[in-house]
Amino acid sequence: MTGYDPKADLQRYLQNARDAVVWKLDGASEYDVRRPLTPTGTNLLGLVKHLASVELGYFCDTFDRPSGIELPWYAEGEDPNADLSATAEETRQQLLDMYRSAWSLADATIAALPLDALGRVPWWPADRAEVTLHRVLIHMIAETARHAGHADIVRELIDGSIGIRAENTNLPDVDEGYWPAYRERLEAVAQQFARD
Repeated sequence: MTGYDPKADLQRYLQNARDAVVWKLDGASEYDVRRPLTPTGTNLLGLVKHLASVELGYFCDTFDRPSGIELPWYAEGEDPNADLSATAEETRQQLLDMYRSAWSLADATIAALPLDALGRVPWWPADRAEVTLHRVLIHMIAETARHAGHADIVRELIDGSIGIRAENTNLPDVDEGYWPAYRERLEAVAQQFARD
C-alpha cells in the first residue's frame, strides 16, 4: 500500500479514544464528573486522571523520556486507587490539562521513535518488561478504549448522554420511545433465566 503509515494509523486510533473520554465530561457538573457510579467507584474524572498517569508512564518512563510531571498518587503509602479519583483540591481543568500534556509528551515519543524502538516497563514482570513502541501503542489503544467504554456507561447513568462523540452517537436513529421498549424486551428475555 503506497503511502501507508502504520504509526500514524495507530496514533489516530489512540487519539480517537482519548477524545471520546474527554468528551464524556462535556456539560457534566462538578459533582457528576466525580460521582462514583459503580461498586468499585468508577467516575469520569478519575478515568481522565488514570489515563493521563498511564500515558506518562508508558510513553515517557518506559522509553527513558522523563515527563517532569509529578504523580504523587503513586508514592508509597498512597491509596492503591488514588489515580482513579480526583481529590477535592484537584480541579477538572487541572486534570484535563495534565491529560492533554500527557498526550503531547506521548505524541512526541511516538514521533521521535520508530515502532521497533525498545523500552522497558518498570512495573511489568522482568520476563516481559522489554517492549517496543509498537506494543506500547497497541496496549494504550486497548487501555484507553476500555476506559472510554467505562466513561460511556458512567455518563449514560448520569444523564443519558450516549455515543462516541457529540456529532456521532454511533447508535441507530430511533424515536424516543424505542430505548425503554427495547430495554423492556431485553429484561423480559433475561427474566426467563432468573432463578427463584
